[in-house]
Amino acid sequence: MNLSYFYVTSARSHTESILVRSATPNIAWKGSWIATYLRRPKAWAPCISCHDLFSDVLYRPFFCAQTPLEPFATKIPTQNEIPRLQNLSPDSFASCWAGKPFILTDPVRQWPVFHDWSTESLLERYGEIRFRAEAVDWPLQEYVSYMKQNEDESPLYLFDRSFVEKMGLSVGKGEGSQYWTPECFGEDLFAALGDQRPDSRWLIMGPERSGSTFHKDPNATSAWNAVLRGSKYWIMFPTSRSDPLPPGVFVSEDQSEVTSPLSIAEWLLGFHEQARRTRGCIEGVCHEGEVLHVPSGWWHLVVNLSPSIAITQNFVPKAHLANVLSFLKEKPDQVSGFRSDVEDPYNLFLTRMKESQPGLVEAGLKEAEEIGRGKKRKWDQVVKRDTEDKESEGLFSFNFGEEADEDVP
Repeated sequence: MNLSYFYVTSARSHTESILVRSATPNIAWKGSWIATYLRRPKAWAPCISCHDLFSDVLYRPFFCAQTPLEPFATKIPTQNEIPRLQNLSPDSFASCWAGKPFILTDPVRQWPVFHDWSTESLLERYGEIRFRAEAVDWPLQEYVSYMKQNEDESPLYLFDRSFVEKMGLSVGKGEGSQYWTPECFGEDLFAALGDQRPDSRWLIMGPERSGSTFHKDPNATSAWNAVLRGSKYWIMFPTSRSDPLPPGVFVSEDQSEVTSPLSIAEWLLGFHEQARRTRGCIEGVCHEGEVLHVPSGWWHLVVNLSPSIAITQNFVPKAHLANVLSFLKEKPDQVSGFRSDVEDPYNLFLTRMKESQPGLVEAGLKEAEEIGRGKKRKWDQVVKRDTEDKESEGLFSFNFGEEADEDVP
């Protein structure tokens, strides 16, 4: 591909933002952002000579968009491999696996949607239904057109929280159900909130190289991600006082803001090799018909290795109730996904849990209190150590070093 052709036709950062801000209700994808904005066929794009032109601004996104993903998703070191299991019992999950990533190969294959869904079948049934793709609401037929013909460094990712209602799906084991939560994950404690629970399930579609940069799931929840078509590469890191952040990722002091390379390809090119050598790194490929577990608090990056369709759901297992209670109480400004009429998510959840499972919530509160005390003890130890060190020099400053809390839900 010609570099100038790529830049002229694919300047997503400029033309996409214009299209999104314009709130144009009917965007017909023409194969590139500029052609779409101008409503002209992609073949219109001129070929501009770039002889003797040298520019990182032009070249870097072009290079990232052309970088093959396979080398990053293969030759995974044995010690880094995400465990693969056929299935788990609820007891095994609760006692041994609630805090660990793993891939299950059997449960999703029992879902009707696994057998029925494909890009073509979804187009036939829901082609005119609008779904959310990042900041754009597109009819599915237009998004699929984009999926099949784009050259973006970071393709738009369809991530729709209302798909069950839009598609008229029946969820949960029972006659006529299209899919259900794998049994091993057990009870979702946020179910106590009924229709006041935060957003919890999403339909995900995307072309190759679409995905999500490093993040942790909202409200200290855990998650499962079931691949119905395609395959996804995952790389993950735990959160603890002793484990480092993923290479190339920086967080603000209150951990409300995450800074990392703008695109997945840019991170892979710059930090993947170092990440594989970093303590705590775990990685793997979740294939068609498999489901991956993301434990509460784990950093993760995911990228589609091929065009994919998936369903994901966030949940609160009993093992992580304390983490969720602590997060809702201590970080109210970072709580997300609740409706605007829910003014106090922490006390709402606490009240509902006391009504339905008083013994469990009391145990969770005690554990959450221990989490808070552990953070304070760590702070006191760091301040004391720094004070002693700096007083000997006649100076004083805070210096958290490697032992500081990276993130404690």
